[in-house]
Amino acid sequence: MNQITKVYIWDMDETLILLKSLLNGTYAEAFTGIKDVQKGLELGKMWEKHILQICDDCFFYEQIENCNKPFIESMTKYDDGRDLSDYDFKQDGFSPPHDDLNKRKLAYRHRVIANKYKQGLHNLFDKEMMAVLDALYNTTDEYTDRWLSSARAFLEQCLAGDEDPTLSQTAAGGIVNSNDTRIRHINVLVTSGSLIPSLVKCLLFRLDNLISYENGKLQCFQWIKERFNDQNVRFCAIGDGWEECEAAQAMKWPFIKVDLRPSSSHRFPGLTLRTVGFYFSIVYGDPDSENDEE
Repeated sequence: MNQITKVYIWDMDETLILLKSLLNGTYAEAFTGIKDVQKGLELGKMWEKHILQICDDCFFYEQIENCNKPFIESMTKYDDGRDLSDYDFKQDGFSPPHDDLNKRKLAYRHRVIANKYKQGLHNLFDKEMMAVLDALYNTTDEYTDRWLSSARAFLEQCLAGDEDPTLSQTAAGGIVNSNDTRIRHINVLVTSGSLIPSLVKCLLFRLDNLISYENGKLQCFQWIKERFNDQNVRFCAIGDGWEECEAAQAMKWPFIKVDLRPSSSHRFPGLTLRTVGFYFSIVYGDPDSENDEE
C-alpha cells in the first residue's frame, strides 16, 4: 500500500489562537468600529493572567524560565527513569543545567510537564476553576466570531483529511482512498514563544489533544524536514508572520498567510481543506494524478 504523509506546520500565535491582537487592539481595529476594543483588551489580560499563573503553579516555569528548550523531549537522554512520586522538586538544588546532574533534574521536570500535558487541564483543576476557564474561552470565542473553535475544528479536519467524506474512508492512522493510497496527516506547532507558556496555551485553548507535546515548539523548519524526512512527505506552513513565510520559501514549501480581516478567506472561520489542498497542488503537483485524496 502506498503512503503519503501530509505535515501541517501551524504557527500558534495569531493563527490558531488570538492573544496579542486582543491586547494591542489590532483584532478589533480590523472590523473598523464594529468590535469593542476595550473588551478585547480585557479578555487578553485575563488570558495573560491565567497563562502566567498556570506556568508558575503547575509547570515549574519560575524554576526553568532561563532553561528554555526547543521541545519537551530535548532532555530525555538525561532522564534515568527514576520514580518521581516522592521527589522534592523544591529542595533538589536545581540550577541552570550546565552539568549532567542539573540536566537530569531538568529532564525530570520535563517528564512531569509532559505527563501533565497528556492528562489535560481537568486533572489540574477543580470544577470551579474549569468553569472559569471554559467561560473565558466561550466569551473569547464569541467575541472573535468563533475563531478559536473554528481553528480547533479545522485542526481536526486536517488530521482526518476529510475534505470530502464521500471520497475517502477513515483508516487506522490515516485515510485510504479508492486506489489504496494511505494518507497520514500530522499537525506540528511552531512558535517564537517559550516552551512552557506555549504548552500552557495549547491546554487553555483546547488544542492539546490535536497537538501532541512531541510536536510542540520546533523553531527551525529544517528540524521538521529532518524529522519527517521521506520522499512521500509533503509540507504546508500556515501562519500570520513574515518569519514563517520566509522559512517556508527557503524550504520550498507552500505557505498560507492567515489574515485577521473579516473579508479574508484565510482566517477562522473561513479556511477550508480545499484551499489548503490547492496550495499543496501548486508545489507538489496535481494530487489527483498521484492518488491523493483531495
